[in-house]
Amino acid sequence: MQVTLKLYASLSDYLPDEAKRTNEWPMDVPEGTTVGDMIARHQLPERLVHLVLVNGHFIPPGSRAARVLAADDVLAIWPPVAGG
Repeated sequence: MQVTLKLYASLSDYLPDEAKRTNEWPMDVPEGTTVGDMIARHQLPERLVHLVLVNGHFIPPGSRAARVLAADDVLAIWPPVAGG
């Protein structure tokens, strides 16, 4: 099935070069893939995985390992952001 991974700010370094311009990476993943699987598969450091949304809905840290993705889902991830 196809899902789209979107990585923002410093996490965009984990995207392939062709996806860095748009910050999104459409990809095929096996049925049953979870949000946690995607984070692990792309070697995203846990300390940088802060805000996680699936189709615009927040996925809390304790639910990421169990949240199964469906075809055409959009998984968006942001690192912690500091500003002033």
